[in-house]
Amino acid sequence: MTLMKFMTTVLCTAQVCLAGMVSAAPLSITLPPETAVFKPSALPGYPLAQQKCSTCHSADYINFQPPGMSLVQWTGEASKMQHVYGAPINDQDVNIIGAYLAATYGSAHASDADVQAASNPAAGQPPAAPVAKVDAMTLLQNNGCLSCHAIDHKVVGPAYHEVAAKYGNDPQALTRVTSSIQSGGTGKWGEIPMPPYAQLSPDDLQTLATFILHQ
Repeated sequence: MTLMKFMTTVLCTAQVCLAGMVSAAPLSITLPPETAVFKPSALPGYPLAQQKCSTCHSADYINFQPPGMSLVQWTGEASKMQHVYGAPINDQDVNIIGAYLAATYGSAHASDADVQAASNPAAGQPPAAPVAKVDAMTLLQNNGCLSCHAIDHKVVGPAYHEVAAKYGNDPQALTRVTSSIQSGGTGKWGEIPMPPYAQLSPDDLQTLATFILHQ
């Protein structure tokens, strides 16, 4: 085959491929609904894991870890999420979540002294000094809200502009939005569930709801 014939063959083949790519219908992929949930527990790490771990990954991630991990190992795993992946948790959250995971998925028991100590860090300590009220943006950042929401555009959940517009004429707006933040839920804005934020104080919940409704 001459060089000219070879080049002509290559060019024609490329044209056929490009034509096929242009005419091909776009591929549509539908993922199955999220059904994995964290195992219930009376430990305070359970609602904390629902709220903060769920902002980054499915509960299935927990089941992928080796069985029988100890309190130290699970706490180390939670610490890795904080320091390596930037999870919106602090050092106290790490210990509380680690205790829940170790007792629920690992080799520890909820009644173990070290699990109880990690789960209730304030027990036996003197009352803390009054804490100044936290502003809404700090609450949004510290609780991972901005991983799923933005002010003016949809991310995973609706934009805060949309939420404010939906409840603009509702006299019970503050109560409804506060309840939605505290209890979580699904179905109002799609099938992706919102985790509960039950550990937030009434003041923090009201601060967030008020901020959202004024967007």
